[in-house]
Formats: sequence, C-alpha cells, structure tokens
Amino acid sequence: MMNGLKRIADAVSGKRGRWITLVLWIVIVGLANAFLPSSSDHKDDAAANLVSSAPSVQADALNEHNGIPAIIAWHRDAGLTDEDLGQIQALSKKLADQPLPQQTELPPLHEMPLPALKAMVSEDGTTFLQTVVFDKNASSDDLKISLEQLQADANGIFPSKPFDAALSEKGLVGRITGPAGIGVDATSLFKDADVSLLIATTLLVLVILLFIYRSPILALIPLVAVGFAYGLTGPILGWMADEGWITYDSQGLSIMTVLLFGAGTDYCLFLIARFRSVLTEESNKKQALLKALGDSGGAITMSGLTVVMSLLALLLAEYGAIHRFAVPFSLSILIIMIASLTLVPALLAILGRASFYPFVPRTPEMQAARAARKNKPLPVPKSKPAFGIRLGEAIVKRPKTIAISTLIVLGITAAFSTQIKFTYDTLSSFPKDMPSREGFTLIGEHFSEGSLAKVQVLVKTDGKNLPLDQKLGELANISSVSEPAANTKDSSIVSYNIELAMNPYSIEALDMIPVIRSAAEQSLSDAGITDAADKVWIAGATAEQYDTRHETTNDAYRIIPVIIGMIALLLLLYLRSFVAMLYLMGTVLLSYFSALGIGWLVVHYLFGAEAIQGLIPLYAFVFLVALGEDYNIFMVSSIWKKSKTMPLNRAIVEGVAQTGGVITSAGIILAGTFAVLATLPIQVLVQFGTVTAIGVLLDTFIVRSFLVPALTVWIGKGVFWPSKQRSASVKEVEL
Repeated sequence: MMNGLKRIADAVSGKRGRWITLVLWIVIVGLANAFLPSSSDHKDDAAANLVSSAPSVQADALNEHNGIPAIIAWHRDAGLTDEDLGQIQALSKKLADQPLPQQTELPPLHEMPLPALKAMVSEDGTTFLQTVVFDKNASSDDLKISLEQLQADANGIFPSKPFDAALSEKGLVGRITGPAGIGVDATSLFKDADVSLLIATTLLVLVILLFIYRSPILALIPLVAVGFAYGLTGPILGWMADEGWITYDSQGLSIMTVLLFGAGTDYCLFLIARFRSVLTEESNKKQALLKALGDSGGAITMSGLTVVMSLLALLLAEYGAIHRFAVPFSLSILIIMIASLTLVPALLAILGRASFYPFVPRTPEMQAARAARKNKPLPVPKSKPAFGIRLGEAIVKRPKTIAISTLIVLGITAAFSTQIKFTYDTLSSFPKDMPSREGFTLIGEHFSEGSLAKVQVLVKTDGKNLPLDQKLGELANISSVSEPAANTKDSSIVSYNIELAMNPYSIEALDMIPVIRSAAEQSLSDAGITDAADKVWIAGATAEQYDTRHETTNDAYRIIPVIIGMIALLLLLYLRSFVAMLYLMGTVLLSYFSALGIGWLVVHYLFGAEAIQGLIPLYAFVFLVALGEDYNIFMVSSIWKKSKTMPLNRAIVEGVAQTGGVITSAGIILAGTFAVLATLPIQVLVQFGTVTAIGVLLDTFIVRSFLVPALTVWIGKGVFWPSKQRSASVKEVEL
C-alpha cells in the first residue's frame, strides 16, 4: 500500500501531474453533471420500509380498503355550526364530482341528512372528521399535489381559509392528518432540509477552519475537495437509481451532505497538517508533499476504508430506511477519500507554501535567509514545550491514573444509556405546529387518539361464526371493536376494526399487537380451527410500527457484529497487533455507549423529549464506531512509525503532540457538522445529530487525548503483540 501511495504522490505532485490531476477532476465532475441524472430527481420518499414478508404487509395485501387515508379535522372552538357542516358537505360533493388526483374512496357525506352528520361531531360539538382515501401506490409528491388541490377546493367553498387559520383563532380551522397528511409533512421537512443543510454546513466548516488556521486559502482547500466529491457523488447516485440498482430518499441525501463535509474535511486536514509540519523541515515543497502523503496517506486510506466497509454493512438491513443509506454514504466517503489522496495533494503542490498564507511554514534556513534579507533578527524559539508535548509527558508519567479515571467517567455516563426510552412514533418527530401533528392533537383532544389509526384484525374463519369481537373487546386498552365485516377479496375472511384507548403510535400501543394476535388465534383454536397462527393478520399503522421495531431490532443484531468484525479485521491487518485492536475497539465502543448516555440526558432533560427515535442507536453506532476509529488510527499509526526509531514512551509523547492539533481540529469540525442537524425542525435528525456530535467530542477530547495513549503506555511493549517490539534495539528510558 505504501508503494502505491508513493506512486500516487509522485504522480499528482509533479509539475505536469498536479495540473493534469486538477483538470481530470474538473472534466470528470463536469461530464458527470452534464450527462448523468441528478440525484435529487431520482430520490424516492415513498419507498417501502418493510419487507414483503412482514406480517403487516401481508395483512395489507389482504385488506380490501388498503389505500392511504387523509383525515381532515374540522374544528371551531365555539362549536361547529350548521353552516360549517353544510360547507363540509359541499366540499364532499365537489370531491365526488371532481375527484382529486389519486383519489380512490370518499365517504358520501354530501348524501347524508344533517342530523346524521351532527351525530358524527365530537361530544363537545367542536370537531368533525372527514376522510379522503388515495391510491396506495401514490408517491408523496402525488399526495402533496392532491392535498394542495383539496385545500384550494376548500378555499373556494368556505368564506375563510380554514387551513391557513391558527388553532388559537375563533373561526373554523382545518387540518389534514392521517397517513397521507403525515407522509406529505415528513417529505416536506426533509426536502426543505437539503439546501439549508448544505449552506449551513459549508459556512460552519469555513468559519471553523478560518478560526483555527487563520488562513483563507487553507480554509478553502478542503471545501473545494468536498465540493468536487459532492458534485461527483450526486450524478453517480442519480445514474445508479435511474438504472434501478439502488433506492435512496431525502433523509439519506441530507445526512450524506453532513457526512461528506465532516469526514471529508477530516481526511483533508490529516494531510494538510502533516504537510505544514514537514515544510518546517524540508525546503523542497514536492519532497515535503511526498513525505507528508507517505506519513498520512496510509492512515487516510485505512480510515476511509474502515468507514466505507462499515457503511456498506447497512446493505444487510431488511428495513428500507436503513438499507437505503448504505450506497449513498459509502460512495460519498470513497470518493472524498480518493479526492483527499489525489485532488488535495495536487492543490497543495500548485499552491505550495502559499496555501498557509499569511502564516507560511519555513525551514530554519529559510527563516534565517528571510530575516537577513529584511535585516531583522531571527525569532527566538519558545523555551516552553508545546502543549502536545506537555500533555504526552503527563500521560506517560501517570498512565494508570489517567486511564482509570477516564474509564470511570466514561463508564458512569455509559450507564445512563440503560435508561433510554424509545419511540417509533413518526408524529413525535415533527414540530408541534406541523399541520398533521396539529390535526392529530385535535383528534386526541376531542375524540380519541386511537381513532386516528385503527388496528384492523383479519381472520379466516373457515365459515364458522366466532365471538371474536367480544373476545377482543374484553382486552385491556381497547376502546371499541367493530362488527365483523366480510372481505370482498376472500369471502372466508372477516375483519374487525379496533380502536385503541391510547396513541396508536406509542410503545404501549405497539405492545398490544401480540396481545391482540394471541387473543385472535386463541379464539380460532377454541372454535376448532386448525393452523390458527396462519389465519390471523393484523393491519394498520400500529401493526406497521410494531413490525418496524421488530425489523430494526433484528437489523441491529445483524449489522453491529458485522461492523465490529470488519473494523477489527482491518485494524489487525493495518497494525498487526491483536492487543492494540482489542483496546482500540473497546475504547470506541465504550465511547459510543457514553455518547448514548449523555445524549439521552441532553435530549430528555434539556430538549424535553420523552423518548428518542428507535433508529438512533443503530445510526449513531455506525457513524461513531467507524469515524471514532479514524482518530485512533491516525494517532496510533504515528506512534507505531515513531516507535521504530525511538523508545515507545517517547514515541507516544511525540505521536500525541504531532497528531493532537489536527485531530482536535478535525473533531471540532466533524462534531460541528453533525450538530448542524440539531438546528433542523426534525426530531429524528436533532437527536441523531446531538448524540453523534457528543460521541465525536468524546472521541476527540477524552478517548484520543487521554485514554488511548494512557492505555498504550500502561500496556507497554505488549501493545505490539503478536508482532515483535518495533524498537527492540532501542532501550526504553524514563521521561
């Protein structure tokens, strides 16, 4: 690998090679954007998350009423008037005469007498629910067009604009909720996030780089590299999606943007920092670049491959939202890694020392010559050791104390991760003023939360009459059970609609699914029907969320061991040390659980969330374990190289000093980019960004700065096992 990196470095840093490299990147990105489709044109926000074998999906296939319902909640604080109900009927007639795009079903409210309509109003007389059902294959964009047309039709009938009115107003208010309204709102949130994320992340990285390095040119180099990588990743994704090879959604593209800027800037800084250091020793900029790439290229490659392989493991997921992350994330990291090893060296070769203007690094001889030309005295070297040296020496003197104390701190914070409460409620991830969430609130306050999404039980009775409605009605947390209805698709199947006495998206509601299934199967068995387990199906949003929890839990059990195994194998191949692999993996895993614990404290007590989204632990694991090892790999690889020519303790001191500044800078930038997600009005991204940013900061300031070097000193020469001590010819000395 090192020989390959040397050849690459020599090719991209030559007088002609650097310009050829830059031109090639420009041409490739330009052609890709000119001839390949855009990624935004092929994202699929309506892609299925559950596999076809999921029980709720199988139940939905049997369900004759399996469209996507939109529930319109009409509300007036002072009570709905006859005029309001008449206008609702007028809207129903218009929708019946001129159906909306994708509209499949419409309860005939316009054909009902006014007294019958009044009987459907809430007990307090303030709220009425109207349903419109759309085709189950309609995309979120299709549904958005339909709902916008619905609102336009309503504005032509009602004297006011009820969908624009605030809930606090005294007039008539309309809110669209239900699966259709929730789906459209979810898509709009992520669509609005794309541009804002790109702008916010770019500005944040630029400001942090300017603050840390105080060089405008240097600050732009990583952004240029990330820009090229972003410009190439998008068209490739669009092409792959257009060919039908992959599927991705708006959420994946949003997080991919953050990942590109965060991880991409890190890889660029690993090389740039080493190049700046070598320029203080080497006057020839090409030789300095060759040495810098030789020193850091292996760590960049290893770090990039670690992240790419970890993200590709998401292909093992059955749950669609997780599976769809794999290709966009891994491809973006692969491309930015290649850019860091080719485009960034070419830019540095073109700009040379000017990259760091106005703080240009020079060798002592160059400084002396410059001072002589200006008739100025040479700057007096600082007598006080640099902070990195002092930190490294402190760690070497007290490794056990530092290691034990950091392990205790991380262990205590990790213990809080056991207190986390999870939710799979899509609505809880929305801002409180989103229309679908406000509509759900109206339903919960004036009807019952369970009426928003009823559970449907389908059973094959073999022609027997069963008292299943009575059996189900006796269960706790059930508000009502409908009379059995025949299924037109299969006359041997009857269905029951169950209204839960709770939020149908809550964990408590999800736990009712196996209870309902068990009761239904028992009723069939009691009636002498064989194979009862194969003759009961449960459909509805609650059943879908139950299957979501089941699939994502299984995905976590399947993916996490694979990621751990792959990273461990890559570490073994790179470091050739079983001991180092064990404690490097152990520290990152401990840091991950600590991030979950602290993240829960922040999200729960500071942000006021009662639970975090169930997908957060797996999302955070993939990023924190893979990206956390980046910093360990970069620092340990420096220690390993230095240990060839000096005592191990001294190698640790200098390794910490050499890599400390760049890892700190990289960690701040990476944490900052993930923290940008916390500014969005989407709770799942807020929680993910918060936990991941905390984890990156822990890896940067605790694990890398203290724990890993302290453990390395404490273990001593055993860290190389089973390889031989690399500096065996050098006697270890006390510092």
